Amino acid sequence: MTLWFRLIAHLLVTLARLARPGGVRAVAAESLAVKHQLLIMKRSQRRSPNLTAWDRLILGFCTLLVSPRRLGKIAEVLKTSTLLRLHRVLVKGKYRLLYSSRPRRRPGPRGPSRELIDAVVEMKRRNPYFGCRKIAEQISNAFGIELNKDVVRRILIRYNRPGPDGGGPSWLSVIGHARDRLWSVDLFRTESILLKSYWVMVVMDVYTRRIIGFGVAPANLDGIRVCRMFNRAIARQTLPRHLSSDHDPLFRFHRWRANLRILEVDEIKTIPATPRSHAFVERLIGTIRREYLDRIWFWNQSDLERKLEDYKVFYNQYRCHTGLTGATPAQRSGAPALPHACFDSYRWQQHCNGLFQTPAAA
Repeated sequence: MTLWFRLIAHLLVTLARLARPGGVRAVAAESLAVKHQLLIMKRSQRRSPNLTAWDRLILGFCTLLVSPRRLGKIAEVLKTSTLLRLHRVLVKGKYRLLYSSRPRRRPGPRGPSRELIDAVVEMKRRNPYFGCRKIAEQISNAFGIELNKDVVRRILIRYNRPGPDGGGPSWLSVIGHARDRLWSVDLFRTESILLKSYWVMVVMDVYTRRIIGFGVAPANLDGIRVCRMFNRAIARQTLPRHLSSDHDPLFRFHRWRANLRILEVDEIKTIPATPRSHAFVERLIGTIRREYLDRIWFWNQSDLERKLEDYKVFYNQYRCHTGLTGATPAQRSGAPALPHACFDSYRWQQHCNGLFQTPAAA
């Protein structure tokens, strides 16, 4: 019975509030705020509720419409701990502003534009050995603006994130770039199906990792055969200025040196007993053995020459090279890239009589 009296009294009070000016708006806002508080309280389990941005927006909008005398009765979500924590934050912020060692920032000239920052960082990335003065001069000359080296220094300190240094290129790569054009040559032996030994000379371009050619001859080499193998390997090719070779006795023949003098090619000898000084061609020989010669048979010299020529085409035009960031030696030499294939329609292209298969555009 008491509950009914309370409900009737609450109804009469609500009707009286509705009769006042703006009563409908206040009652509706108060009801909406109370309902939203109940939803928030249901979401919380043994902890304070997490108010989202939408919750704060609804409660703040309802507060503007509710009478100030009613705010104390509906403000149930706001706890005393929240007010105390807010007070502590305000106190810390006050003393931080009053006694902080960092001086207050004064209005000054605007800093460099984002376009200038990007240009300076990009120039440093592309030219890691350029100093601040050199970068400032290059930017000023290219864009026609006044730029101080101190501004460049501050930009690089804040925005430049240099990557890990890999230790630089190898000595042979440095020689290859400094010497204009550098080829490497080396010899290795292989056995036919009839157990007959053959010498194979491989010539490669150090910069592009491209196989220039092969020369094949039976065992018991002399100076004349070595020269014939080299001339056959470099046939129809533009001669380099320098040729790298090791200290093999086969490269010490008088006819070998005379042949290089006639061709006007300077010979560069590697460091004795140091395979790393001849690393590129040594690794190429290992690749040829593992990927090809150890998996096929050949009958005679002409059969071996034909199969090595097939592998040369595959290696130069279709085989991607890790040292060339996934490109082929032919692409490094300036050849156009192959058309891209589509996953919906592509085919498998066979090389070296089906020993290698690569996807290609259909």
